[in-house]
Amino acid sequence: MTRLALYNFCIHVASYDSPAVEGFRLREALNFEAAARAEGFLGRSGYAGEEGPASWGVQVFPRYLEGSGFSTGPSSLSLWREVESLMAFSYSGVHAEALKGARHWNRRQTWPPLVLWWVAADTLPQWTDGVERLHRLADHGPTAEAFTFKTPFDGEGRPMVIDRARVRQIAARNAQGQGELLAVVALLKV
Repeated sequence: MTRLALYNFCIHVASYDSPAVEGFRLREALNFEAAARAEGFLGRSGYAGEEGPASWGVQVFPRYLEGSGFSTGPSSLSLWREVESLMAFSYSGVHAEALKGARHWNRRQTWPPLVLWWVAADTLPQWTDGVERLHRLADHGPTAEAFTFKTPFDGEGRPMVIDRARVRQIAARNAQGQGELLAVVALLKV
């Protein structure tokens, strides 16, 4: 059995504690909580030195950070049951609302914003795996080893078609557990 790994990375327009990215900061914990409640969510890496889950290895960053003026960038590493559950979380509810504000908080990207790949059921992906997969996707395009929602592969490495009806069903079930989170998000500044 396999599980779907996700790594994403961006660079803020200003430092994490600046007013320019306050909207991101205000939503961060709400997004983590929404993920924890989402169908198909299996876990996420924490960040060394911060409360929460343990870090899955030493956090490293992709080459795109070089020359940015920052030593870190917002990134996440998580595990999901399958593509449909991750897609349902990503493009609905609390996370979808945050995506709408991303252009205000993050620099325009010249690299893929995320990468997906399959791992064995007994494997935790490491931060280094995520960075390597993101580089592979950027350099060679989507393959079974590094892909996106636009060109997905199944756990056997075959191209797949995402079941959009199933994504909508999962999103509807997720919405039932996000009501109070969405109410909070609706009051936050962008």
